Parts: sequence; structure tokens; C-alpha cells
Amino acid sequence: MNSSSGTPAPTSAISTTIKPTDLRGILKYVPRFQGQIFVIAVDGSIIADDNFSNLLVDIAVLRSLGIKVVLVHGISHQLRELSALRGIPISNADGSGVTDAATLDLAVRAAARASHAFVEGLTQNLLKCAITNAVRALPVGIIRGVDQQFTGKVDRIDKDFLGELIDRQIIPVLPPIGFGPDGKSLRLNSDLLAAEVAEALQATKILFLGPIAGLHIDGEFRREISLEALQHIARETPARIDPSAQSKALHAIKAIETGTPRVHILDGRIFDGLLNEIFSNDGVGSLVYGNDYQQIRRARKGDVRLIYNLTRNAVRREELIHRTQQAIEKNIEQFYVFEVDENIIACVTLYFYPDAPRVAEVGSLYVMPFYHNRGIGRKMVEYAGVVAKERGADTLLALSTQNFGFFTNVCGFEEASKEVLPEARLRTYEESGRNAKVLRRAL
Repeated sequence: MNSSSGTPAPTSAISTTIKPTDLRGILKYVPRFQGQIFVIAVDGSIIADDNFSNLLVDIAVLRSLGIKVVLVHGISHQLRELSALRGIPISNADGSGVTDAATLDLAVRAAARASHAFVEGLTQNLLKCAITNAVRALPVGIIRGVDQQFTGKVDRIDKDFLGELIDRQIIPVLPPIGFGPDGKSLRLNSDLLAAEVAEALQATKILFLGPIAGLHIDGEFRREISLEALQHIARETPARIDPSAQSKALHAIKAIETGTPRVHILDGRIFDGLLNEIFSNDGVGSLVYGNDYQQIRRARKGDVRLIYNLTRNAVRREELIHRTQQAIEKNIEQFYVFEVDENIIACVTLYFYPDAPRVAEVGSLYVMPFYHNRGIGRKMVEYAGVVAKERGADTLLALSTQNFGFFTNVCGFEEASKEVLPEARLRTYEESGRNAKVLRRAL
């Protein structure tokens, strides 16, 4: 939910973005996320950090709000510590290179230590959890003539097993260790594992928590970036991505390509960072987002009659302002439509004020009753916000007589006075006599 680019805010500023104890700040997001699955991937260094106990409290907050959580963790930090402590050299720390027998032995021990830290901390927060063997793996084999030995790749995620745990209010804890057909252990990369788990469970988000602020590209901190833009950089000029974030950037691409809509990369050492990333407009890290809006397009003149017929019932109920077919055609460039099997089942308008170029208004939102409760209305409003922001607006307005609860409870708008309307729009508002509620949302 990041909405701007620039340099990361200092920790003191971040803590004031949203107060986790302020339920008004959090609860407006609950209808959007309740019942959805978030995969939280925590680097080993974050498990060893002083903020780890606070992070577990944040996870408890998510669970209390009805958000389903699956935990994946890394062990690079613990593996290096064990290597130094025992004087045993390791062949690779993060599971992306060769894993020899000695490294695998230390990795299994490091994974047990890291998983136990989760179990202990979650227990202290009165949460049930289980370390699982839900990850089936196969050896990577030989790459460019080099035998990767005990390094594995994910073959299958036992999603039924994980789903049963989640349904029983048990948080699955997945270490970066998979199990081969013979039951033997194989070392996995935790970033890759998180992407595979998210795909199998159809998760809404992955949140990568590491010792980095997020994505730095060309030395600049990026609050958000689209999948297409990141794909292009990773394919053409990967050196532009800071080395500390390259693994997470590549696995964010993989995750979104396989169906996870949003991937967040943030610093797990920030107090309340996880909650601020999820429950505020600006966030604290970097957001990589896919295109949720493939079924939405700008309306064409050939759609005029269909839009008119679509909205007639809402006009009769005075939910929408009456527009003739001629009026719709005259303003067709303001309309966007949602298609299912090439049939228009929803529409919305987006209007820009000549006298207030940084303000846009969303209106004429209508979804066919058969498609209610599928998130299409929210998606239409979100899409309008994306378009408005791309065209330079920083405020989105909506006027509603009967559906203002949808805009406030689901779409994050707040009620405002009519004085926020640009001058020309205020005149037409007063002349209409509809006394609609004026709603506002910052982009």
C-alpha cells in the first residue's frame, strides 16, 4: 500500500505514520484483508534482532483481525554463527549455491534453532503454531557442470495439510528445509520457498522482512514498482538493483507471475514496521505489484448502449444520476468498464477538474447484482485511483447518497465537508439538491 517514491523515512517518523493502538487507523483495512492469507518471510538476521519479539506481537495483531498467516524463515545468520562457533566452513549460506554434507548438517541445526524461536515467541503471544514437513523437494542436480549436492528445489507444497492447520487457527512455520522422496533433508532458499508457498495457497501478499529498507534501484529507494518495470530491469540491467535486494526482487517477480498480487519488501528491524506497511497508505518498505485490472478497460463509443442499460435500474432507485445515452456518449472518455467473457458487468467514471488538476472524482459506480460481493466494485475504485494518480492527482473524491458506507468501509474514503469540492463542482452539487455525502481519499 505504498503510494509514493523517495527516500525512506527515518525510524522516528515511521513510528508516527500510524499508531497500531489506534483501531480507527487499522480497522478501515480489515474488510479488505479479513480471511486472506499473508505469507510472511523472515530472514534469519531478523529472528536474531532485538525487534523480533515486537514482530511477533504484530503477527498476533494480524491474527486477531482475521488475517491468516503462514511463516517462512531463513537461516543464513544462524548458519554462519554455527559455522564460526564450530569452526566448520560452509559451502553456501543462503541455499542458492552448493550445499555440501557439512553445510546441510549445520543448516538442519540452524533451522531447528530458528524455528524454535518462532514457536517460543508465538506461544508467549498465545498463538498456536506448528513446524511442518509440508515441503516436498528434489535435488537441484548439476548446474553448469557443478553438482549442487544437497541443495533442493521445491517439488510440491502440501497445501491441504497447510490449509487444515490454517483452518484450525494454527500458524504453519516453514523452515528452509525440504524433504526428498526418500525422506532425507534438502536445503532450500527461503525467498524461493516463500514464493512457492504463496502460489500454492493463493496468498494475497508476501511480506519479505530482512535487514534492508526495501528495493534500491540505481541507488534510489523505491516505495513501489510495477511487475512490468521490475521485470524489465531484472532482464535487461539487473546490476541496477542493489545486491542486498536482488534475491527478493527476483522472487517477487516469480511470485507475482504465478498469481500473488502484491509483494512487500521491508526492514524487519523497524518497530511496528509490519503493521505500518500493511495498514497505512505510505508503508515503510517497497511494494511490487502486479496488474489486478486486466479485466478493466476504457469504455468505447460502442459501449454506450450497454452502459446505459447496465445502469438504468440504479438510476430508477436514485443511486446514480440519470444520464441519457447522448450524455454517456459525450463523456465516454470518462467511463471505464469491467468485462467478464467480453460482457460488461460493471462501470465507473473518473472526472478531472480543470480548475483543480490535483483532484479527481470517481462516480457512476455500478456492478451487476449477480457479481456483488466479489470485490469488483472495490477493484474499479482502486483502478480509478491508480489512473488518477498517474495523471497527477493526489486526492480522489466520491459523492454518494446511498452507498457511502461502501466507500468508507471498503475503499478507505473519509467523509469531508462540501467545501473540499472545487468551485465549479460545488455549484453543480448545490444545484442538484441531492445532498450527497462528500467523501475524500488521499492518493
